[in-house]
Amino acid sequence: MTDISPDPKVQPQAHAIAMADLIRVFGRIGLMSFGGPAAQIALMHKELVEDRPWLSEAGFLRALSFCMMLPGPEAMQLATYAGWRLRGAPGGVLAGLLFVLPGALVIAALVFLYMNFGTQPLVQAGFLGIKAAVVAIVLQALQRLGKKALHGVTDLALAAFGFLALFLFALPFPLVLLTAALLGSLRVKSTENEPAALPPATAGPVWVTLLLWGGLWLLPLGALSLFGPQLLADIGWFFAKLAVVTFGGAYAVLAYMSQTVVAQYQWIETGQMIDALGLAETTPGPLILVTQFVAMLAGALASGTRMALAAGLVALWATFMPCFLWIFLAAPHVERIASHPRLGAALRAITAVVVGVILNLSVWFLLHVLFRETVTLELPAISLMLPVMASLDISAALLVLAAPVVALACGGRLALILPIMAGLGIAMAQII
Repeated sequence: MTDISPDPKVQPQAHAIAMADLIRVFGRIGLMSFGGPAAQIALMHKELVEDRPWLSEAGFLRALSFCMMLPGPEAMQLATYAGWRLRGAPGGVLAGLLFVLPGALVIAALVFLYMNFGTQPLVQAGFLGIKAAVVAIVLQALQRLGKKALHGVTDLALAAFGFLALFLFALPFPLVLLTAALLGSLRVKSTENEPAALPPATAGPVWVTLLLWGGLWLLPLGALSLFGPQLLADIGWFFAKLAVVTFGGAYAVLAYMSQTVVAQYQWIETGQMIDALGLAETTPGPLILVTQFVAMLAGALASGTRMALAAGLVALWATFMPCFLWIFLAAPHVERIASHPRLGAALRAITAVVVGVILNLSVWFLLHVLFRETVTLELPAISLMLPVMASLDISAALLVLAAPVVALACGGRLALILPIMAGLGIAMAQII
């Protein structure tokens, strides 16, 4: 019989690291985690592998592969896993919270600044520059992911499927991901080398973990549905659903989120959605904190400051609580999960489809930045967004052309790109 007990190499080293050291190191990681997941992962590698022998190189890479297979922000989940590995569940909770909270506090401040000053002409001109920068940033993400994910005709076909499924046919995003995962798993022709099934040695602890963290995640949302304002319940359940399908990073799910919160729920406008992404790019922590910005903005527009704060807390809870659930359920089985052929093939297929999803997001953003008006052409089974050519914004077009040049000159550093593009937007408003 195959031994399926948890690998001792991936058990938490409880009490091996002082909690004060854990707070100091992960607090620094949380405060310095600018620049998206690649920069955040590099920072964690430096802090946890290079600067101190808390994790081995091989263990860090296995954990990274594992976190990339999970829905949600991989960098935050990597921090949570590292904390679990070092101090068990308390360490995992601490590391995850320290990774998210600095950015969440900055986002909350930015929402109130945006609500109070965002309608002033100079501020709007600055945001036009930021919108142009966002288009360039998303296109850069598309290029990077495309190089990593597309290695043949099959991958290109999957990317084309992802783009057309959303751009032309408006298929549900979860359905697109599930289809990709199924197609990817079917590409594995032999199961001879697949590891044994992945359940833990005993079911009890898994059920305890599932009930505890699943309950912490979903029971408050159920209470909101029964006793809370409808807006908060809608925000909670929408972002909870989003947390389950957020494979491939934040950019992959932004098109789905943008179209849903703008067109279906009408919580915010398209321009505000793009502003939210631009501001989320400036904060530490995971980019998916844009969900907090959107929720707080929706709450503020609906009922003012108190609703904004409540909506932000609900969005944070619905978005990040499942990250702890995924990590604590699967962490003892990192090595087997990371090396499972069918899971790996499904992940690779999802990654290829995500390239097409991000292309859809790029086109969606570009149309809304360049043109003041768009129309939707409705045909049988097809929904095609088209720009109204007479509504072309010349200033926006010039800024979109300037953004890649600025990004190249700044070496891709967001801390420079965004303020420079905001300044160019303000200068353009004085000229045109």
